[in-house]
Amino acid sequence: MKITITGSLGHISKPLAQELVQKGHTVTVISSNSERRREIEALGAVAAIGSIEDVVFLAAAFSGADAVYLMEPPPGPAVMFDKDFDVIGHLNMLAHVFVEAVEKAGVKRVVHLSSIGAHTDKGTGILVFHYNVERILGTLPADVSIMTMRPVGFYYNLFSFIDTIKTQGAIVSNYGGDEVEPWVSPVDIASAVAEELVSPVGGRRVRYVASDEVSPNEAAAILGAAIGKPDLPWVAISDEQLLSGLKAMGMNAQFALGYVEMNASRRGGVLYQDYHRHRPVLGRVKLTDFARDFAAAYAAKQ
Repeated sequence: MKITITGSLGHISKPLAQELVQKGHTVTVISSNSERRREIEALGAVAAIGSIEDVVFLAAAFSGADAVYLMEPPPGPAVMFDKDFDVIGHLNMLAHVFVEAVEKAGVKRVVHLSSIGAHTDKGTGILVFHYNVERILGTLPADVSIMTMRPVGFYYNLFSFIDTIKTQGAIVSNYGGDEVEPWVSPVDIASAVAEELVSPVGGRRVRYVASDEVSPNEAAAILGAAIGKPDLPWVAISDEQLLSGLKAMGMNAQFALGYVEMNASRRGGVLYQDYHRHRPVLGRVKLTDFARDFAAAYAAKQ
């Protein structure tokens, strides 16, 4: 098959490209960074260098593809600390570009990376943009099949706690405790996406992706053991405390509030209601596996 994927060589797209190439598919990888060309080609894929905000470029990159993988780049530090940037508006715009490019290219199979929480537009904070994007992509013609992938919280988000472990001796957030939560490895997401890109099943479906299920306190114990701090605590602070801290750091107000609300929705399982109704078979990469990567990152952090 001819498959075009967005996401450059990110956490998901790189192992996805590798798996698809190894299975004999012709893969085009879209990247905005021309310096990625050589690395993409070294994987055995074709590099398409340009902006995913450019509908003409994107349609050309999708042209002739049997399937495309769509993902919206997550907000980076430059965006999160730009007080005037409209994160949700920008991603809504990008979804409309995706729709136009898919239609122009005549693509009939789409696999889209969405997220846990995209089943509702209420109470999930910044994740509402995934709900919006799913609805926008849903305006594609009925003969375009769409597999919507909803991964849960990524393991690598736990890297953000390294600073508070170093400075406060604890993982600190506005959720915590013994309530079990699902987590996922990008490698397991990539494998699931690869399956769906070549699946003969059409229509419009949703698939959740998770690798492990552990509580915040269990996660602290696993990560703590890996870094030589077996008594590492997970400390839950109030929403107001976290929001105040994020604003003091200069974070974009929209993103800061959305982030706090997203974490708050984890308490009591609000975020995971639809996940539990459609709970997937767990992937192979467990939190204990990720703990080795966490320990290496912790040791390297000055």
